[in-house]
Amino acid sequence: MSGPPTTSAIVVSYYTGPRLQECLYALKSDSDIAEIILVDNGNEPEAEAWIDRFIERTDKARLIRMGDNPGFGTAVNRGAACALGEFVLVINPDAVIRRGSVGPMLAAMQAQPEPALVGGKIYDLQGHEERGCRRNTLTFARALGLGKWTLEGEPAPNTPIAVGAVSGAFFLMRRDAFHDIGGFDEDYFLHVEDVDLCRRVIEAGGSVIYQPLAGALHYGATSDAPSSVVQAHKAQSLTRYFRKFAKGPLEKALVAGLSPLFAVALRLRA
Repeated sequence: MSGPPTTSAIVVSYYTGPRLQECLYALKSDSDIAEIILVDNGNEPEAEAWIDRFIERTDKARLIRMGDNPGFGTAVNRGAACALGEFVLVINPDAVIRRGSVGPMLAAMQAQPEPALVGGKIYDLQGHEERGCRRNTLTFARALGLGKWTLEGEPAPNTPIAVGAVSGAFFLMRRDAFHDIGGFDEDYFLHVEDVDLCRRVIEAGGSVIYQPLAGALHYGATSDAPSSVVQAHKAQSLTRYFRKFAKGPLEKALVAGLSPLFAVALRLRA
C-alpha cells in the first residue's frame, strides 16, 4: 500500500538576502514537504556559506548551484528535473509558507482535469492579498484595458475556484504533469513565465485553481537586481507572450506595432 503523496519544494534564489533563511526554515519544519531543492542562481559569499551549512545540516535539502543565473524559469526546470516527490511546490525565496498549506492544495487538485495547477493566497505583511494571486487569462485585449485581468479586488472566495492564472511565486503541480507540459518556457528570463504556463495548462485541457486555504507571506523586493533591469525583462517577456499567443493577423499586427510601448508603460507605472 502506497503512502501519502510526497512534495518537493523548489526555491530559486538570486541575491535574495536574509529572507531566504526564513523561507527555507519554514519549508524544513513543514512535515508535508518531503524535499527541498534550492537552486542558487547567485548570492553573496556570506549567503552562499550559510546556504552550504543549511544544506549540510538538513537531510531533506539538496542544492543546485547554477552560478550564471540562467533565469527563473530555467532554474525551476532544473530543480523539477531532479525532484523525487510526486508533486512539486514552487515558492519564491522571499516567501514563507503557512504551515498546513500543502494539504488544501492537494485537495483542490482532486477531480480536476490534468494537467492541474493550484496556487494559493499570497499576502503581504499586513495580511492583504497581493496582486496576481488570481487572474483571468492574459489576452492582448485585457492588456489594453478591454476587460479585467487581475482579480484581487473581487470578493475573496472561501473555497477553491477555477481561474485563468495564478502567481508563479507559490503554486503546486504534479511533477509528471509539469514535465509533460514542458515546464516553464525557458525563453522567458524573468516575469510572465507563470502566466504562460497557466495558459498552456488551460489550452491543454487542464485546470488552474486558486485555493484560498493555502497561503504564503511574501516580503517582496528582496533581490539586489536593479529595478530598471527587472522592468526591462518584464517588457521583453510581455512581448514574447503576446507574440506567442497572438490570434489572427490583426492581433499579430497590433502586437508587433505596440510591443515597443511595453517598456514605456512599465516605466510610467513604476
